[in-house]
Amino acid sequence: MIMAAAQDALERVGESILVLRGKKLLLDADLARLYGVATKRFNEQIKRNASRFPADFMFRLSDQDLMDLRSQFATSNPRSPRGGRRYRPLAFTEHGAVMAANVLNSRRATEVSVYVVRAFVRLRQGFALHAELAAKLEDLESKTAALALRQDQFSASTRAQFKHVIDALRQLLAPPQETAKRPIGFVTPKD
Repeated sequence: MIMAAAQDALERVGESILVLRGKKLLLDADLARLYGVATKRFNEQIKRNASRFPADFMFRLSDQDLMDLRSQFATSNPRSPRGGRRYRPLAFTEHGAVMAANVLNSRRATEVSVYVVRAFVRLRQGFALHAELAAKLEDLESKTAALALRQDQFSASTRAQFKHVIDALRQLLAPPQETAKRPIGFVTPKD
């Protein structure tokens, strides 16, 4: 039962991880939900402890980042009259997410931070596996091309050798050519 709950929590965290600017990130609203606090309160704590979050731990999404996310997901437009966020979301790297758990200093945040780290590790392993498979596929493709080239060369050589054998057999099977017979006896040359 406990193992199933842990696996479920790990999968929920994994589903929240986004890839943006070539980095694996969690947005502030997702972290707040995971840590069991309101996004507004979460961001207040982050703002109070800004010195703990250098640029490689956390950054605010740009307008282009938001457009990229909106094209991937159905998110609300903050300029819409129906609502949305007033500020661009904060994005946290793996280290930033763990630091946020330390800033919140709650039991739930500490427990969930373990799942956050595990989800990032699992994602990293998945990317490494894909890169390894891509490298193996590239190697296989180059070996296949080299083998095909060698086979083409062998095939051309074999075809040339068979052509020589067939030509020789045809010469042996052809009827002998008539050669002028020399008369028997003494013959005077005709001038």
